[in-house]
Amino acid sequence: MEDNKECCHQKETPRCEKELKKLKNRLSRIVGQMNGIGKMLDENRYCGDILVQVAAVESALQSFGYEIFKEHMESCVVEQIQRGNTAVVDEAVELMKKLK
Repeated sequence: MEDNKECCHQKETPRCEKELKKLKNRLSRIVGQMNGIGKMLDENRYCGDILVQVAAVESALQSFGYEIFKEHMESCVVEQIQRGNTAVVDEAVELMKKLK
């Protein structure tokens, strides 16, 4: 249940519209790639071709995660440290481990 609790935090400083749009567009492309894999399955495409697309989606999703993590470090973590909450560093390290 702790994982559910973690996912319900709110970002204190909202993302600017430009950054939000950029992230959503990037995520939409990833969803499109995943839908493309589903279509490849429906078309009974060659396994190797599907695996290449799976690798591309994994890479895109990892890059997306790193972008969110970078934003987290630059905003949420900095804000918390400025407030004296250095425990946020340990949280950031744990999040980094999950991104590997």
